[in-house]
Amino acid sequence: MSSEPLLALDGIAKRFGGLVALDRVSFNVEPGEIVGLVGPNGSGKTTAINVISGIYQADSGSLHFAGQRIDRVPAFRRVPLGINRTFQVPKPFADMTVRENVAVAAYFGAHAPVDVDAVLAEIDLGDHADVLTSQLTVNQQKRLDLGRALATQPKLLLVDEIGAGLNPSELGVVADLLVRLAARGIALIVVEHVLDFLNRITNRVIVLSAGRMLFEGPLEDASRNSDVVAAFIGG
Repeated sequence: MSSEPLLALDGIAKRFGGLVALDRVSFNVEPGEIVGLVGPNGSGKTTAINVISGIYQADSGSLHFAGQRIDRVPAFRRVPLGINRTFQVPKPFADMTVRENVAVAAYFGAHAPVDVDAVLAEIDLGDHADVLTSQLTVNQQKRLDLGRALATQPKLLLVDEIGAGLNPSELGVVADLLVRLAARGIALIVVEHVLDFLNRITNRVIVLSAGRMLFEGPLEDASRNSDVVAAFIGG
């Protein structure tokens, strides 16, 4: 078995003109691990997800996945490698059914045959397979977005604020699902503002502020770190 992490960021930097979105960010993620990525608005969380998924290319630093350097690998080629993501605001094909949305993702992104019904069962949308996605609730659309990513058979799943807009009961269902995915060996990076939700699924978080890493470690310790507290409340 390889001793290398599944994902390794080393000194990743990203600028947009004069704005430093990521400043020498470095961390690793192991198979089957759930890592929380937190920070104030504008801290660089979504930029980090976009760099890992290939939507943005880093200006400097290195990005390795499963032992392969992927800094300049385009996003569409990262999906077959085993990297996929969800979005804070899901955008399914509104004129297609739930089943068709998952089937399209499987057709274009998977490297082996996919049991679409099994994916629908896993995200608890089997009873809605033939429903148009425009008729789904926010919670159901978020689970569908997760299902479309799962249909590509990822080794690493990037989850962008899946808890936004969900009630406590819905959050519990999603938390249980993410824990089950990790138990199957899928690594997850979860961007989230709902810290109680993160506390249910992981004890390791990375805190960003103004593009820089402030903290890496247990969520409980982060809440007592003076730099982290200052970043969230403004000093």
